[in-house]
Amino acid sequence: MDRNLEQTILDLLDRRAPTSTICPSDAARAVGGDDWRDLMDASRSAAARLVARGEVEITQGGEPVDLRTARGPIRIRRLRP
Repeated sequence: MDRNLEQTILDLLDRRAPTSTICPSDAARAVGGDDWRDLMDASRSAAARLVARGEVEITQGGEPVDLRTARGPIRIRRLRP
């Protein structure tokens, strides 16, 4: 499941403009269907692993944030040079 969520995040980002973002719930919905809410923590964890590998970054209000300290809604985007 973890790898599936990671790949889904990357796939969703690949289908959008390079500057676009997604919500962790987008990946959870794509993988979990009607039970997507049960995957929200796993989706955020998948995003954290992608951050650690330097593939994406987490934002709030358009600015990069540390997922460990972020509170509230987050967005995921490709790492910007």
